[in-house]
Amino acid sequence: MSVPFVIRRIEAETPELARLIQLSESYMGALYPAESNHFEDVQALLGPKGWMLGVWVDARLIACGAVKIMDDDGHYGEVKRVFVLDEHRGKGISKAIMQALEDHLRAKGVMLARLETGIKQPEAIGLYRRLGYLERGPFGGYRADPLSLFMEKRLASLETGVG
Repeated sequence: MSVPFVIRRIEAETPELARLIQLSESYMGALYPAESNHFEDVQALLGPKGWMLGVWVDARLIACGAVKIMDDDGHYGEVKRVFVLDEHRGKGISKAIMQALEDHLRAKGVMLARLETGIKQPEAIGLYRRLGYLERGPFGGYRADPLSLFMEKRLASLETGVG
């Protein structure tokens, strides 16, 4: 059964955001040691180079995701903070988040999306692969980490469909 949800940009004053971020960090902290967690500061994701969105079901924030436009290793958007509450996983919400983030990057003229994820998250890795992300080496300020998987995807133009 599909649950109707709404995706929209998160504003800094969104009250449920702090709770969602805390749950996300607790989840990741249970899977990986601190040195393998690469949490991006939420304020940076709400700033001029970032864009954060939320997913609401019945006016309750149940998921989030963000991108940050980077120029440290080429021009790309880094996908960050994709997280869905347990009870809403497996419903296509992460896929919808990723599509919205990619659409935002395209609209900003950014044609390359990159991400870092952990090897202990097979569902996330499977989603990224199904969406066309390919494995690559560390990028930007990342260092090689046996617990990390680095991926990227060339984005097709909205007008032409060509990347």
